[in-house]
Amino acid sequence: MPSKVSSDKKKNAVIKCDSVYKIFGDNAKKMLQKSNGNVDAKEFQDAGCVVGVNSASFEVYEGEMLVVMGLSGSGKSTLLRCISRLTDTTAGNIYIDGKDLLALSDKELINLRRNKMGMVFQSFALLPHKTVLENIAFPLQVKGNSTKDSMNRALEMAKLVGLDGRENYFPRQLSGGQQQRVGIARSLAVEPDIWFLDEPFSALDPLIRKEMQDEFLRLQGVLNKTILFVTHDFDEALRLADRIAIMKDGIIEQIDTPANIVLNPATEYVAKFTREVPREKVLNCESVMDEIGDLADSDMSQLRVSKDAIIETVCEAVLSEQKPVAVVDKNDKVVGALHCSKVIHMLFGTK
Repeated sequence: MPSKVSSDKKKNAVIKCDSVYKIFGDNAKKMLQKSNGNVDAKEFQDAGCVVGVNSASFEVYEGEMLVVMGLSGSGKSTLLRCISRLTDTTAGNIYIDGKDLLALSDKELINLRRNKMGMVFQSFALLPHKTVLENIAFPLQVKGNSTKDSMNRALEMAKLVGLDGRENYFPRQLSGGQQQRVGIARSLAVEPDIWFLDEPFSALDPLIRKEMQDEFLRLQGVLNKTILFVTHDFDEALRLADRIAIMKDGIIEQIDTPANIVLNPATEYVAKFTREVPREKVLNCESVMDEIGDLADSDMSQLRVSKDAIIETVCEAVLSEQKPVAVVDKNDKVVGALHCSKVIHMLFGTK
């Protein structure tokens, strides 16, 4: 599944992390200096330190959704908190739109959070004595907006996340999914360019969680935010991500598109995450197509499929054809060919 971020946008790194470390413990900085950057989690643990993030270096591009995932204790939430500077790093550099995040004054950091960052966490953290509208409007009023402007904006956000008709409800009158929608609307009210989400749907039951994922994808299609999304659920990561970063013991084991992670896991640890994944639900036609080579038009089926189409949605039609199927881009230009044998191997071959 190729990233939905265009090559032009990839030139603009909204978030950049350069050798970021977060180590908890009184001797953390001394131990890190002594290790010369080569951190052994077990050695640090024996010295009374806990390694949260270990030499994380990556970029998040404009309009991209990077999903950070791993098991509990892998460091994914710590990494997000470092990038939002809710937690101070032990070493390394973090840049937001080219500005050194760690060099910002308290006032500059507050302004950045108020005007550029939106945050949604697993706990809804709604104010119980305020209505839906009042909860959504609250960060705008903190910024100094008038009550009228704040409430008008809150009305827009309530409608955007599907809460129209419940604007005057209190949190106790809402379901878990509805409460999370309030949290999402509140974070969007300030029109953030960067959106941090830390396991926002993990407290919801499976049906509501699926609905919230659908809603989230719809919102991202409309708003095109730059997003860092933390989850421990690989299915959720596959569904939402442009790219996925898989963490273990504070180390980013692999960062790549969902398709590449499934097809080419970089480590045995990553392979464990992908072993049971139904590939047809993840891979698109571009991931498994072959080059046209010497194939002439007469050698090809009349059927054409988009390079971005998920295999699951086209495999029945492709497998019904006797000839290779043309794969086309958004301009209807043929960019490759799907062979039945390759699709069958992808579906039923050894993973």
